Order: sequence, then C-alpha cells, then structure tokens
Amino acid sequence: MFDKNRLIAVDLGASKVALAEFTIGKGGVPVLTNYGISPIAGEGGNESERLAFIVTAIRDQMRELGVRPGPMMLSVSGQAVFPRFVKLPPVSKDKLPQIIQYEAEQNVPFPIDEVVWDYQLIGDDSDELNVMLVAAKIENIKRLTDCAQAADLEPDVVDVASMALLNAVHYSRQDDADECVMILDVGARSSNLIFMEKGRVFNRSIPVAGNTITQELMKTFNVSFEEAEKIKIEEGFVAFGGVTSAGDSEVAEQASKIIRTVLTRLHAEVNRSINFYRSQQGGSSPDVVLLTGGSSMLAHIDTFFQDKLRVPVSYFNPFDAVEVGSSVNVEALNQDIQCMGEVVGLALRRANHALVEINLMPPDLVALKTFRRRKPFFIATAAAVFLSMIGWGGYFTIAGRALAERTERLEGSVRELTRVQDRLQGVSAERELAEAQFETLARQVALRTRWIDLLEVIGEALQEGMWISALEPRENDGRVTALRVTVQGFTDRLESTAAGTAAERLRDRLRESDLFRDSSEIAREMGVGAYRREIVLQLDLEESIPTR
Repeated sequence: MFDKNRLIAVDLGASKVALAEFTIGKGGVPVLTNYGISPIAGEGGNESERLAFIVTAIRDQMRELGVRPGPMMLSVSGQAVFPRFVKLPPVSKDKLPQIIQYEAEQNVPFPIDEVVWDYQLIGDDSDELNVMLVAAKIENIKRLTDCAQAADLEPDVVDVASMALLNAVHYSRQDDADECVMILDVGARSSNLIFMEKGRVFNRSIPVAGNTITQELMKTFNVSFEEAEKIKIEEGFVAFGGVTSAGDSEVAEQASKIIRTVLTRLHAEVNRSINFYRSQQGGSSPDVVLLTGGSSMLAHIDTFFQDKLRVPVSYFNPFDAVEVGSSVNVEALNQDIQCMGEVVGLALRRANHALVEINLMPPDLVALKTFRRRKPFFIATAAAVFLSMIGWGGYFTIAGRALAERTERLEGSVRELTRVQDRLQGVSAERELAEAQFETLARQVALRTRWIDLLEVIGEALQEGMWISALEPRENDGRVTALRVTVQGFTDRLESTAAGTAAERLRDRLRESDLFRDSSEIAREMGVGAYRREIVLQLDLEESIPTR
C-alpha cells in the first residue's frame, strides 16, 4: 500500500525531466523531501529516442534518489496541448456539459474522438460563463504516460505544465489576489505567458524561447547545437541596448547582441498578448511580472523586461509558501529553482490547494484504473458467493462465470484501446512536418509585415508639417541593416523647443521604438529654398531583414 501523505511529481518538459518527492505536512502544506533534474539532449534525435531517454531519466533519478514508487502526478509541456477560452451565456447546470461538449467539438482542431480534453469554469462574471478548454491528441499523451508506466510509475493525474505553474503562483500570492499577475515562463522550445487576475485565467504559448537563441548562435558561430548551448550558458547575457562592457570577450559581446535581438522578438509577442488579453478577455494590464523557466536565468533578462514593459519584474520562487525538508540540499535547489514551479504546482494539486484542476488522462489508463478500483469488489463478491456455495452451488457457478466474462470484456477493451494507440503513432511524423511548415509560414508572415511596421513607426514619429520624400534601404551581406530616410518640412513649422530641434525630436522618437537602435543619427540637415528644410536620417534596424 502507498503512503497517502507521500507523492511523486514529474514534469516532462521539452528539454528536461524534473522529478520531486513530497510529503503532505500539517495543514495540507506540501514538503519537498527529494528532487532531481535530468536534461534532455539537444535537438536532432527522433521521438522514439527522446521517449527512451525519458524512461531512463525517470528510472535513474528514482534509483539515485532512493525514491520508491507511489502516488504520481504528471505534467506535460504546453506544446502538447490546445488551450481555448470561450464565453457562454448563463445556462442551467444540467445543460452545461452538453453545451461545453459542443464548444469543444467546434474549437478543438481535431476529431473529438482523437483527443482527450477537459474544461474548467473560470472567473466570477455573472453575465456570462468563461470556460477554459484544454485538449491534446490521445497519442501524444499516451506516449508520455507509457514512459511513466515503463519506469514503474502510474499517473493519477495528467496536468498541463502551465496550469501546474499557475497553481503554484496562485498559492504563493493569495495575499495579492487583487493584482493582475503575468507569469513569463521562458522554456526551451516555447515561452508560456499566463495571466492571473481575480479568478480570471488566460494562457498563451509563444514559439520564441531558449532554443531560438541557441539556433541563432549556431548560425552566427557555425557550431553544433551543443556548442551553441554552451556559449549561451557560459558566455551569454542580455546586452543593454546593444552595448557591452570593455571587459567582455568578443564571443560574449556578439552572443549578447543575438540574445537581445531574440528577446526583442519575444517582447513584441508579449506585448501583442497583453493587448489581446485586455481587448478580448476583458483583463487589465499586468501589475507585476514573474519570470520562471530554465531560459529565464540568462543574466539581465529581468532588467530587459522591466525596462521594456515598465512594470516590476522579479523571479518566481515556488518555495515561498511551500516547505523544504531538511534532507534537501538548499544550495543546489537555489540553482534549480526556476525549473521547480511545475512540480510544486502538482504537489499543491494533490494537497487540494489548486485554482485550476485539469486532467488529461488517456482513456485506456482511465479504464484500467476503473477496473482496478472495482477489482476488490469483484473479489469480495466472489468470496461471498464461495461461502454461500455450500447451499447455493448453482448460484455460485453462474455468478463466477458472469464475473469472469465481465473481467474479460474489460481487459479486451484495454487491449483494443492499446491497438488503436499503436495505429495512431504513425500520425506523429505528419504532425511534426506540419509544425515545421507552420513555423516557416509564420516567419514569412512576419517578414511581410515588417516593412509596414517600419513605415508606420516613421509616419507616427513625424510632426505636423513634415513628410517623407525618400527612403533608401542599406544592405549588408544580403540583409537590410539600416534605412536612409529623407524628410522634408515647412520651415515655419519646424521650430526648436526645449527638447531640441525638430530633427533631434524626430530622431529621439524613432530611437524609442523597438524597431530602431539607439545608434540612429541625423546624417544631414539643410535648407531647401526659402520655405523648406530637408532632414536626412540614418536609422539602424534592431533586427535586420533578409532581401529575399
């Protein structure tokens, strides 16, 4: 029998496997008693190799930490799920499941019988029901639960990493319930953006994260993924406006600028998500930003986002409200703390302190657990029949046969579900190809709108009486790195103020944009006739644009 006050939490991320053992202490507060984190090798391996590594990592951690099998909570990466947020009119409780079932069929981008899904009502708006739907392909979840079972663990709950992290933040900030908290979880393959405000929840996954930086370093330094990852960890930091100190190495200086460029892209996506949350979900601007995730440990990343978002930014410590046992190495834990939010959230789920309770258990595992729960009753029934067989031999024979047939039907259902899962695994390659094509199309769409964004920013910076007369791209190695913009204006409208001349004010406005660097300067300013002046600006782009 398992100890009911003990649990194992496992977070299967894109680049790591985190396993933690907790006990439920007094007052239902989880206590961390043991933990281990195993990195997953860089990109390039196939899915079967990755799954084999996960099984090995869990087994090795349990052996090295001396963790025995027990009740287990599992969280999967946000990349594996499809969150949707829908609004419904108030309805009676008996009609709610039917309406939500219909919404799930409309919003999930796969046939409903190919996914496992769950929902939760969020918020407290009496005029409408806010529903969070979370769905995942059965085959994807089944592969991960199979890994856990191969390591002698069987999940009681399959949670989503972003929701587990949300539960950890909610538990630690119950005294600040009126604040709008934005959690920025910078992982390996994606960054999760989570909003939490007075019971309202919103989540979005952004495909810009640690591996994006590593891939850019691979291209720049012409090195392997592993070597680029080493440069990022050992040399990387976020440059301040493209400037590094004189003592930094050439590699560190170049890497820091690449990191800032990628984080500028991430900041743009974060801004879009904030605007969407405010306009479409009725949320507020964030009062505070909490950083977490393995890639959030890059030096100065908190300063970067605080400067860009203009709100307080700090790192999330999941152990502010959860206890750490005396057997845990606190110094090592402090080094890994940004990777521990999800397992703490899983422990809180077990301790009934969760704000969001999503469970994506695959159907065959649900059927197996249901059968096991009923099995003691079957055995007890058989025993009772056996005792009464002395006088009721015929009845015992019939009841025993019925029990055997029912058991055989349940086991047959489990076998059939297993066969279906095996057939669905062939779809995995097609999904990965579609994801790669989607990423390529997303980059092309971004490039199509880049010039429109540049012209829009320049146009908004012009003061009354100014107009653009010429715009000339400047290329370097097949990429546009700067613009030479000629602006003309009526002399009587271009007055000097305490903030500087009209040209200086225009230059300063453009420097404040995320699209242009602080090195942008006035190239020339001269009169043209008696009534016009001409201003030529050299504008350096924060992110260069390919010519093709």
